[in-house]
Order: sequence, then structure tokens, then C-alpha cells
Amino acid sequence: MSTITAPSGAPTVSRFRWRVVDIVTASVLAVACGLLFVLWNGVGGAWFAVADAFTPGFGGIAVGPWLLGGVIGGLVIRKPGAAIFVEVVAANVSTLLGSQWGIETVYSGLAQGIGAELVLAVLLYRRFGVVAAMAAGAGAAVGAWTLELFLSGNLAKGPEFLGIYLGTLVVSGAVLAGLVGWLLVRGLAATGALSRFAAGREAQRRA
Repeated sequence: MSTITAPSGAPTVSRFRWRVVDIVTASVLAVACGLLFVLWNGVGGAWFAVADAFTPGFGGIAVGPWLLGGVIGGLVIRKPGAAIFVEVVAANVSTLLGSQWGIETVYSGLAQGIGAELVLAVLLYRRFGVVAAMAAGAGAAVGAWTLELFLSGNLAKGPEFLGIYLGTLVVSGAVLAGLVGWLLVRGLAATGALSRFAAGREAQRRA
């Protein structure tokens, strides 16, 4: 029996290197998420206001859908920077299409993307199951909470508000971004649209 080995000194392709298909797919996902953000701006904004009026800080329960970009990007592309890329581009799309928060939407996208990215980095970009997805959604929520300490002046609102807001944000991020994002990626993979990605190959093995 013979074995074939790579020639000495032959370059190896890192699994973290972005391909053209990664860039194109991440861009398409970002635009789709940006359109979703635009739709959610009205519904989610109203839900946030009503919940926050009921109990200050409880508005965080409505934030999850705005965190989907980082989770979906990370689960599909599975390479460093994917969560940030998709969330930030999606935020830019939302801004260009008339988000009521203007340029602050882009800042939020960056903070949320970093939050999700850090979780995937801690997992060494090797775990992409439902638990990892929910953790990434929660990480995006912590990123949003941290930014709003300064961007929205929340730092002056006291520990009770901050605790409630952080708790509801994390729950919303874990469920409405993490769990929902994981289900969306599984559904997309089942159609064969992600056949050039690990998520798509996993779906084929399950079938």
C-alpha cells in the first residue's frame, strides 16, 4: 500500500482563509439580514418601547432579531471575521434604507458583531451547534449592552435597570438570535444552498 504526501515545502491552505464564495455568500446573507432589520425596526422598536414602559430595562427582550446577522454569518462561513462582517454590512444596509437610529445602527452592528465573534473565537471556530449559536447570540447581546452604556447613556440609569436590561438582552439574544439563527441555517442547508460550506455538508450527512 502506498501513501501520497504533499511535497516538502508545499503551501497548505488554511481553513481560516476566506474564499471568493465565502465573501459573496457573506455579502448576500448580510443584505438579507439588513432587509430583515428594516422590517424589524418598526415592530421591534414598538415592542421595545411597550416592554420598557412596563418595566424599565425589559425592552431588551425585543432586541434579538437585530443580532441575527453575526450568528448566521458565523454559523455559515465559520471563519474569523464572518460574524462581524455580516452584522456590520447588515447594519449599513439598514441605515441606508432609513433606519430611525441613523449612523448609530452601524455602531451597534459593530459592537454586536464583535460580541458574537468573540464567542466563536473562544470556541476556536470549531463548534457550531445549537449551544454555540445561542452563546454567540448572547455574546452579541452583551456587545450591544456594553455599547449602549455610553451610546445611549445607560451608564447613568442605575444597577437595577442595567441588570434587568442585560438579562433580557441575553435571553433575547440567545433565543431570538442564537436558536432562531441556528434553525434558519439548518433550514437553508437542507435546501442544498450551502453545499459548498461545512453547514451544507453536515445537512447532507444527516439526510
